[in-house]
Amino acid sequence: MIDRTANLLGVVGLAVADRIGDTARDVLRRGGETPAALVVIGYGSGPSNDQLRGILRLSHPGTVRLVDRLVADGLVERRKGRDKRAIALYLSERGMALREELLKGRLAAIRPLLTPLTGVEQETLAALLHKMLSSMETTATERRTLCRLCDDRICTNCPIPADARAEI
Repeated sequence: MIDRTANLLGVVGLAVADRIGDTARDVLRRGGETPAALVVIGYGSGPSNDQLRGILRLSHPGTVRLVDRLVADGLVERRKGRDKRAIALYLSERGMALREELLKGRLAAIRPLLTPLTGVEQETLAALLHKMLSSMETTATERRTLCRLCDDRICTNCPIPADARAEI
């Protein structure tokens, strides 16, 4: 039974990922880690390129190219970091607007998968997902990576708090 459940969960996971990816391409006209970069930078803690690289699991050159594109597109601004050697990344007004559209589109893309469930079933599923996530042994960076597309305003009782975003 556990293999069947694992298989079904894998399919649901791919359906969710595909819907999120499609939404991101519709909103941003870009795929890859661009949407996650906008969400992470949009938390407003001014991550450096290296911190962003760790969360997105990109190479250093890949992160530099991604940030260069975001800056060229007018979505991200480079500012002085806390450390004089580092540059802090922040979203521009346009970047914030696209981030907001992306987060709303992400939820709109996932919501139809939940509509066949009753309210009680949705609550049960939420409790089970919370239990599964909270049982995962993760580091702060792994939690930030898992939550890289989350709207942290919605998840008020996060099972894997990435509250250390302020430390990014």
